[in-house]
Formats: sequence, structure tokens, C-alpha cells
Amino acid sequence: MRVRMKVEVRGIVQGVGFRPFIHRLVSGYGFLGWVRNSSRGVDMELEGEESELREFASRIAPEAPLLADVESVECAVMDTLANFAAFEIVESRAMASMDTLISPDIGICPDCLREMRTPGDKRYRYPFLNCTNCGPRFTIIRDVPYDRARTSMGVFPMCPDCGREYRDITDRRYHAEPTCCPDCGPQVFYDGPGEERLEGEAALEKARQTLKEGKILCVKGLGGMHLCCLPEKAALLRQRKQRDGKPFALMCRDADCARELCGMTAQEEELLTSQRRPIVLLPKKRRDEWMEVSENGYMGVMLPYTPLHYLLFGDDIDALIMTSANLSDKPIMYRNDEAERELRGIADGFLLHDRDILTRCDDSLLCVADGREYPLRRSRGYVPYPIRIGELTESILACGAEQKASFVLSKPGMAFPSQHIGDLKNFETYENYRQQIGHFERLFDITPRRIACDLHPDYLSTRCAEEMAEELGVPLIRVQHHHAHMAACMADNSLTGEVIGLIWDGTGYGTDGTVWGGEFLTGGYGGFTRRGHLRPLPLIGGDRAVKEIWRLGLAMTGREELYGGYDASAALRQLRAGLNCPLSSGMGRLFDAAASVMGLCQTASYEGQGAVLLEAAAEADCRGRYAVKIDEGCVFDYEPMAGELMRDREAGVDAGVMAARFMNTLMDMAVAVTERIGGESGLEDVVLSGGSFQNMYIMARLPGMLREKGFRVWTHSRVSCNDEGLSLGQMMIALHAGC
Repeated sequence: MRVRMKVEVRGIVQGVGFRPFIHRLVSGYGFLGWVRNSSRGVDMELEGEESELREFASRIAPEAPLLADVESVECAVMDTLANFAAFEIVESRAMASMDTLISPDIGICPDCLREMRTPGDKRYRYPFLNCTNCGPRFTIIRDVPYDRARTSMGVFPMCPDCGREYRDITDRRYHAEPTCCPDCGPQVFYDGPGEERLEGEAALEKARQTLKEGKILCVKGLGGMHLCCLPEKAALLRQRKQRDGKPFALMCRDADCARELCGMTAQEEELLTSQRRPIVLLPKKRRDEWMEVSENGYMGVMLPYTPLHYLLFGDDIDALIMTSANLSDKPIMYRNDEAERELRGIADGFLLHDRDILTRCDDSLLCVADGREYPLRRSRGYVPYPIRIGELTESILACGAEQKASFVLSKPGMAFPSQHIGDLKNFETYENYRQQIGHFERLFDITPRRIACDLHPDYLSTRCAEEMAEELGVPLIRVQHHHAHMAACMADNSLTGEVIGLIWDGTGYGTDGTVWGGEFLTGGYGGFTRRGHLRPLPLIGGDRAVKEIWRLGLAMTGREELYGGYDASAALRQLRAGLNCPLSSGMGRLFDAAASVMGLCQTASYEGQGAVLLEAAAEADCRGRYAVKIDEGCVFDYEPMAGELMRDREAGVDAGVMAARFMNTLMDMAVAVTERIGGESGLEDVVLSGGSFQNMYIMARLPGMLREKGFRVWTHSRVSCNDEGLSLGQMMIALHAGC
């Protein structure tokens, strides 16, 4: 029986070749009708035999394009036939409410790369070719539905040749909105101080020459600017950027080049070469090499992901430092004029182009831990993919914390974590944070009905939440920092009920007004109980101790003679008088104190440097331990451990052995406390969250140790374990809060 059927497809179905896929699928059946993008996804009306239409609908999800993510396919038989004369793709339709999803930016596909490398092809060596299977998406979208006019490609009218490809159902650029060629698309150019502006091939060759001469180049990527140079020029880049110590990311020409530098498992290589093209944290083959690039045992490595990157490497450059171009904790730069103005004196040349970036988006950083993907920074290639949470029934904004700021916006069934924003320490970062909240609200048609924030009263994210809650007249839910971490790992693993939470980080505002950070919690989304923690360590000088970590070593040992080059006498008097010495149970501070006592670091030039160097120093095969003392109330007393650590130092024990013994002790303590809590509570599920679980020495051992004791252990895989991921937990706690 011939009928007219309405089919509505929801999910990531725009900008991924979905309508061409539907057109080709329809052609196999001979249906008549139309398909179009809408503000909710892809809609179509088709006429044909009902049995064939239902078979067609059943094939949509399993046969969808690689980059599509089909949430649902809904079919309804309509009352009358329209007697369509043909099948066509019709103009997109904006609706009162929007329910569509958007693809992240995706690395260049093999077909486009082959075209770019084929002499005689019209896109030979063109830096901006793309198709329905690759290229920019999220960073060029202004609004939905996803059409060229609503992107930064709207200012580049298609030439007749591109237009023919765009309309040809047999072409992979069929209805690919950013499609272009040298005749109609963006153009690359090179600017250098006091030099003539160059375009096209001349610009590319000048940029390559700049790099090979050992100079620093600013390169415009998909979501912002990078500063780029040969690895051997890392010291020069550090000097100019005033970036001491913090590791640089390395872009390698291909996986073989990466393999020359780093160890790589099959799972890590699969992640490195995926179309999402994240930075992947890989172990160096030789720990003491490439120290100017990364002072620890790992390097962040990525592969080229734009045509421009491939052209920059050519066949004679194996690796380049590729680090975000920003200044003084400000957001990554993304406008040409800003880069050329602010980076003078840092960059010797600028390889830019005239396609605007509409949304900043840093590179993602991941590793493989506990047998699966482990995000450390979730951004390009992943955002704005949603996290599906069936029990979500409300629109909620969760504002995150202050360091590694992010937010989450939700609607029924889906949570949308933002890209990495950065630390909310200045106006520029805060302004970008507010702008991105508004952008997500528009893209996903979300008006928050509840707003969640951190318990800390002085965070800029808390201020944002307070202002927005007042403007919208909606409830504000304040969430304890470590409870949010625990809930985030639960949501990441679709857990309900109650769990034991090992939440280890640097700093979080506790419910008692003190600084927490080495916590053992029990509970769920509805609440928590603090079941154990580290003995608090005095922060001599308050916030100064976070950077001047010798103050923490002094507080842990009381040994003034270790710190002759510092004002240790005054600091010790301050400690004994209890002046400006707030207490912190933060695991990150304990790592800093130990790194100081071991002589690994006394002044941190970036967040967590002491912990990073301690992990890097550890001897992997060392089985030694220090004393574990657990007081009543499951409080870990570090004093016996500190005494044995000092004896090792005085005996001249290698820092690598001390580092391993220190971390082995913490893991023994974690297992002992968890066993005690598990015995008292009957809980068997354990979640690990907080920035200290970025430590791969611990992540390679502790989950297995806990499983050996009969616990089910859950780690992160969709959001970061650090503060960037805790907004997801805030959202879930707000969902379960009585308002």
C-alpha cells in the first residue's frame, strides 16, 4: 500500500553528509518526496510502499555516515498523499525550538589528503579543502540550522565547479556546507615584521623557511592560533613566551615519526591517528631526552589535522612544537589582528588566512589509562558531542570551578560539556566563558531552569552563577567541590545509588570552611558523607605556598636547614605562631611537600609542577614503602611517612626511589582506608576523581589493587578527572536537589 510517511531523525545529523546519504538511500527505493535540515535535526516526507518505507527507516541508524550520531528515528504515516513529482533536498527550516546536534571539528580525511597531494587536481596543495567527512564544523558555526550562510564560510560564494559538486549526489561534497577550492575559498597569507605580505605558495614556502631557520611562527589552526618552532628551539620559545617548565605539545608528521620519540601501544596509536586528532600523552623512549620540550617522562604528541599542517611539514620536517598562542593565562588567540598585535616580539612570522574562527577551541589532551580513553582536556574533536543521561529531565547550567574552567548545559536526555575555557583569573577568560555559555544556549535552545556552582564564594564561576540565577529567577544550587568530582565520575559511568569516592586534588572549599583535597567520601547525587581524609598540612603564607612549595616541605618536616636559600627562619616562626597558615588536606599539596623534601622542585612555575616532577622521577620497579598511619576517623597521618622520607634523603637515597616509595605508600593507604569504609558501609563501587588522578604511576596500579580487594572501580572516560570535568557532577547534584 502506497503511503506518505513523515520521518524525523535526531542526533548529530548536520554537516556530516547526512542528507546526501539519505538521498542515495532513497534512490535505491525510488521514493518521492523531500529531505531538509531543521532546527531539530533532519526531517523528511516520503511516498512509497509502507513496508519499504519502514525498511528504509530501519537502515538509517546502522548505515549512517561515519561522523553522524543518530539519537532517534521517528516515523509517522500521514493521512493523505501529496503526489510528489520527485525527490529533492529542500531549503532548511528554522523552528521555534531547536533540538539539533552539531559535529565537532574533524581532521582531514584520507580522500581530501589524497586530492591535496595529487598534481593536476584542482585542489592540489590547497590548504582549505574539505568534504562531508572532514573539516571545520563547531568553530565556524554561528547558528543553526547548519547552512553555509550561518557559518564563517558564508562570505565565500561557491564557484560554478564547487556548486556542481555540491549538487551532485554522486560526489562526496554533495551538500557539504564548507566546501571550496582555490577559486572561491579562503586564502592563506604570510606576514612578517618589515616584510612584504606573501600569499598562496609563496606564503607556505616562506613559513617553512622561517621554521627551518630556527625561528618562531604563528600558525592559524581550526580553533585558534599556535606558536610553532622546531623542537630544538624550545628554549627560545620559552624565553620569548616567558613559559618556564610547563611542557609543550609536539606535532609529528606521522605516526612513524611519533614512534621514534615515544613508546606507543596499539590503543594509543588508534587514538593518535583517529579523525579527532587529540594530543595524546605518550611515554618518552628515553626519559632524560627532549627535556626542553617536556621536563617529565611523557610528551604530548599529536598529528597534523588540517591541510595547512600537512603543507607546513612537507616531506622534510619530522616534528614541530605546536603550542596554544596565548599570554598570561588569557584564552587562546583566534583573530588575525589580535595575533599580529599581541605576538610581535614572540613570533618572527605569521601564517594566517581569511576564514574567521567564530568559536575558540583548544586542542584536546588524552591518554590511555585503566584500559580506556582518559581525557585530561576535552575540547577540539570532542566538543560539542553530548553525553547521554537518560534520567535528565531538566535544563540545567552547571558553572564548574575556577581552574580548568568549563560548564555544562543540559536538556532532557543530554548534557553538553563545553570546551576547555582555561583558568578564570582575568577579564578576558571570564568574558570568553560568559560568551560561550550564551553560544551554547543559542545553539542547543536551552534556557536553564536551575543553576549549579561551586561552594567557594570567591570563584568567578560562582559569581557568574549568582548573577545568572538572579537574572533568570531560577534556583541556585551550591555544590561542594569534591562531591561534584564524585558525582562527575558516577555520571561518566552511568552509575546510580551510592559509592565510595576517592577524590584527590589540590584545593577545594570544604563544608567546614577549610581547604579539602585528599578525601574519602560516601554517597551519591543526593548527598555525601566525609568518611576520611589526609591530615591537614599548614600552608605557610597561604596561597604563596602553592607556588613556593618549599614552604610546604618546611611545614611537613620542620627542617629549616633544608631551605638555606629561602627565608625559612621567618617562615618557621610564622608556622609556630600560626599566622596566615591555613590548613589543607589537599593531596596535591602533599605531593608538593614531598617533591620539595626530595629536592625535585622548590618553586613551581606552573600548577602541579612538583607533582609532575615527582611522578617523572619515580623508579617504576621500586616496591618499597614508607609507614602508613591511619588515625581514628580514617585520617591519614603523614608524619611517620615524612620522618622516613627525611631519613632516606639524609642517607643519600636516589630521588627516584623516594618518589616511588612515597606513591606506593599513598596507594597502600588508599586501599586500607577504602577497605575500612567498605566494611562499615557495605559499598563495593569505588570512583576515582580529582586532578591527582592525572598521575599515571598511580593510575597504572591503584585500580588493580582495589579490584584485588573485591571492589568495582570506576574511572573517567568521557570527561576529565580534573576540575574541567566536575561541572558534570554539579549538574547531576542539581538535578537531584530539592528546590
